[in-house]
Parts: sequence; structure tokens; C-alpha cells
Amino acid sequence: MICQRCKIVVENILSSLELEAESIAIGEIVLKRKVSDGKLKELDAALKAVDLELVYDKKNLIDQQIKNLIFEIIYYLDEPLSIKFSCFLSGKLNYNYNYLSKIFSEINGINIERYIILQKIEKVKSMLVSDEAVLSEIAFKMNYSSVSHLSNQFKKYTGLRASDYKSSLRVNANGIYRTMSHKMAV
Repeated sequence: MICQRCKIVVENILSSLELEAESIAIGEIVLKRKVSDGKLKELDAALKAVDLELVYDKKNLIDQQIKNLIFEIIYYLDEPLSIKFSCFLSGKLNYNYNYLSKIFSEINGINIERYIILQKIEKVKSMLVSDEAVLSEIAFKMNYSSVSHLSNQFKKYTGLRASDYKSSLRVNANGIYRTMSHKMAV
């Protein structure tokens, strides 16, 4: 699954370069035929102009695949995973989880588990802003063992309780949410 706007942008870039895609998914474009190095450079430049890029290195490709799977799980899966995330990643990418974890940590400076938590917290923030659900529903959707567990992680990573975060939001003149500044004890 891919954001429709992103897909349209990529399709337009491919079309402008007279390239045909067999498929387009998060982090992956499969072209119908092999292209020259010059055309790949053009494609890379066009993608970079819209904050996207081609990935050539095997480790960076694996890193991107891990991030794509995490993104899909957190943002598009309606039900929590029924298996451990490590098993899911290993099964999808056909690599030992320790190998995946090592690559991810080398490239990003944090482990996969922390990255997942950070992404989940960002999703929780957006759910709180949109009034999608109450905290207990959010905890279930985000695969937390309890509301307490979600609340503790939210506070640990944002410095605020979820209810305080929600009440700290205000809408500016353009309809964009901003958090009000907080003084935190150190």
C-alpha cells in the first residue's frame, strides 16, 4: 500500500522520463524493462527533487524495507499483528532477525524496537489530534498490552501524558495544530 499522492508523483516522474512501472509500492518501483545508467541518474535526480531517492546499497535497501514494513504495520494494518514483530520481519524479508537488527542499528543509530515505539507514538499523536478514538481503543489498535503501557510510553517519549498532549494542542489561523510550549522540570 502507498499514499495515493506519492504514487501519482512517482507515476508522473516515470512518465516524464518515458519509463513504465510494472508496480509501485511503498519504497519500491519495479520497472517493466532495464534502463541505462544515464536514465537512472535522471530518475534519481527527479525523485530527489521531491524528497525521494533511489537506494542502491544492499544494507540501505534492507534498512528501507524494514522501515516500509514498520510503516505499513503502524499506519495501514487495521488489526494488531498476531505474531511477534521480529518473526514478521524475518518472514517477510527472509533474513535472520539478528542480522536485520544489526543492519538497522548500524544505519540508524537506534534499534528496531525503539524505532517502532517512536513511530507508534507519532501515530498515537495523530490519532489523538483527529479524535479518531479514545485512549483504550488507540491502545488496542496500536497493539499495546494496556492503556497504562501506552500512557507510560507516551509520557516517556513526549514528556507529556496523552491527555495533556491533546489539551496542549491549539489550531493556528491556517488550521494547523501546534503544541503549546511547556515548562518541564529537569
